[in-house]
Amino acid sequence: MPRRTVTMLASTLILIALLCAGVFIKVPYSEMSPGPTFDTLGEAKGEPVLQVSGRKTYPTSGHLNMTTVRVTGADYRMNLVEAVYGWLAHDSVVVPHDTLYPDGKTEEQSTQENAEEFSQSQESAKTAALRELGIPVKTRVVVSTVLKDSPAEGRLHAGDVIKAVDGTAVKDPKDVAKLVTRHKPTEKAVFTIVPAQDAAAAEKAGKEPVGSKDVVVTTKKADDDDRAVVGIQAGPDHTFPFSIDIKLVDVGGPSAGLMFSLGIVDKLTPGPLTGGKFVAGTGTIDDVGKVGPIGGIEMKTVGARQAGAQYFLTPEDNCAAAAADIPDGLTLVKVKAIDDARKSLEKIRGGDTTGLPRCTTG
Repeated sequence: MPRRTVTMLASTLILIALLCAGVFIKVPYSEMSPGPTFDTLGEAKGEPVLQVSGRKTYPTSGHLNMTTVRVTGADYRMNLVEAVYGWLAHDSVVVPHDTLYPDGKTEEQSTQENAEEFSQSQESAKTAALRELGIPVKTRVVVSTVLKDSPAEGRLHAGDVIKAVDGTAVKDPKDVAKLVTRHKPTEKAVFTIVPAQDAAAAEKAGKEPVGSKDVVVTTKKADDDDRAVVGIQAGPDHTFPFSIDIKLVDVGGPSAGLMFSLGIVDKLTPGPLTGGKFVAGTGTIDDVGKVGPIGGIEMKTVGARQAGAQYFLTPEDNCAAAAADIPDGLTLVKVKAIDDARKSLEKIRGGDTTGLPRCTTG
């Protein structure tokens, strides 16, 4: 057999072997790609994403789309060929598996955590939107979580309203931890609470809960230092003057907060906020309207543009990364808070975008 033929045959066999190896060799990476976008002013699966009742609403137009990222599952392991293809592709990002699923987190655990963050983001979006419009929101401190096998288990319950700790009134969730850590481990902390069922009954009746009781919990030493803890997480619970219902399934995480809040503002104020333009965006939001950074910004800008967005509201801390590769036809607008976003939308609505705060790589 001629040497040239032998060489070509050997090269072909080596190439086939490498391809087979690439298919069977698993690598510790996961893939992120653009996910679907959802118009907070529109419908999802035949139902309005935002429903307001008990308050006058106004017609809207245009789009205020929240964006998502699609990721491979926790149990899925990419092969070498898939990883190389993902690295070369423009519309996907390959990242270390532990970036998406740290500490061996399972897909079920990640899904549950994302669902909890999504629920909290909705409450913060409602609160930020109403406060931006000057509509009062009542806030109280509640037990959000009771850790298993902790001193508080069986004594405090999720939904209990915390009025005071050791006789000192509680006004912010952070107050609870500060007051508990004044103790030494094994000392007793006295929680003045309204039980969850009493608080829920009063809220349903449209009244303030009457009465409270003291619950004594013995502190213990924290696992990572010498602080005294009781094994709860305190959080805010808001009471709104009318009903705001957010319906969107199969979505998780906190990054839709900004777009939900803007959608609520749009429905509660006369005149379309976008002026009919297609605006998308992302960003967490807290109760006072501050916008925070999110993950997967490059994928979200791609997904927004593919959906037809002209403008993308971008958290300030994500601007540099987003501006490194801007999809053609998309303008990145930098936002720090819900008030910034509203002012930018006013310029977009008016057609004068020269003064928009744009994202840059610098």
